[in-house]
Amino acid sequence: MGDLDFIYLVKMIIIGLVQGFTEPIPVSSSGHVMIASEILGLGEQGFTFAILTNTASLFAIVFIYRQDIARLIVNTINFLKTREERYKSDFRFALFVVIGTIPAGVLGVLLSDFIADNVSMTTIAVMLFVTGIALWLIRNMKGVKDDSDLTFKDALLVGLGQAVALTPGISRSGATIISAIAVGMKQETALRFSFMLYIPVSLGGVILGFSDFMDEPNKADLAVPYLTAFIATLVMTYFALKWFMGIMKHGKLVYFTYYCFIVGILLLIFF
Repeated sequence: MGDLDFIYLVKMIIIGLVQGFTEPIPVSSSGHVMIASEILGLGEQGFTFAILTNTASLFAIVFIYRQDIARLIVNTINFLKTREERYKSDFRFALFVVIGTIPAGVLGVLLSDFIADNVSMTTIAVMLFVTGIALWLIRNMKGVKDDSDLTFKDALLVGLGQAVALTPGISRSGATIISAIAVGMKQETALRFSFMLYIPVSLGGVILGFSDFMDEPNKADLAVPYLTAFIATLVMTYFALKWFMGIMKHGKLVYFTYYCFIVGILLLIFF
């Protein structure tokens, strides 16, 4: 491996770490990947790379929530078979995840090209300010709704929040958690619902983008750097989400407000 190849490999690992760290937390992973790529001189990474790293984050999140996912699937099937009341709460939660997924799924298909063609560092900076302001507004809210208290309206509103996050600079986890807390969910429920919504949307993106991934003309040359970026993203997403769970447990979301403001200001000054 030459020096240039090694440097490129290191840069791809850094991008993977950035994606992995920022995916679970409310600071916009897509925006930070664009910023990191610009700083490292890599330019736009392209759709194939985005699919790859998002898949790595998806694997990490599914692993962390594997018990919840298994319970929801089993109890949903049991409710449909038996209609027993003890399975109803998990069935309703799973149904609301499906409902909450629809807005982002529809808008993602309709507007993905428009969004990709109209993104700049200024856009990311402004959207980070929006995220920071929203985090500030909900900083002291203490919800009362747990899994069994959710409604169709709650699911739809949080789903709309996820759809707004299609814009780079608007954090997906931030938008859904903010929306969930705003409609009265407990922080634990808000966090779980947020990442349950992420799973089908991310999975849909992977499936829709698989043909583009297979048609990538330089797969052989990019195999090693892409694989290392995938592993870096997978590992970092796991630890970042575990860390963020602790942040949520202690109600310290306001710290991300300050971060979003600082990064937004730096982008406006230097880009």
